[in-house]
Amino acid sequence: MYVNEVMVQNQVGLHARPATFFIQKANEFRSTIWVEKDERRVNAKSLLGVLSLGIVGGTSIRIIADGPDENLAVDSLVKLVQSGFTE
Repeated sequence: MYVNEVMVQNQVGLHARPATFFIQKANEFRSTIWVEKDERRVNAKSLLGVLSLGIVGGTSIRIIADGPDENLAVDSLVKLVQSGFTE
């Protein structure tokens, strides 16, 4: 299991379009991936799950992965969040 914490940079947070980019990236990996905010954990490959966390800009989240490509998965998702979801 590999875990990393990241601060959401963009103002709107993980809503609508940024959440879609996040889920698409998460689905590129074979590992099981979760997003955790406060004490709530959801499947990072689920749009409804990620949206249900209500993540706004300036929020700190944890990205957790378990599987064959866990390090690459977490590092890639952290990099995406840090970029502010720029295309």
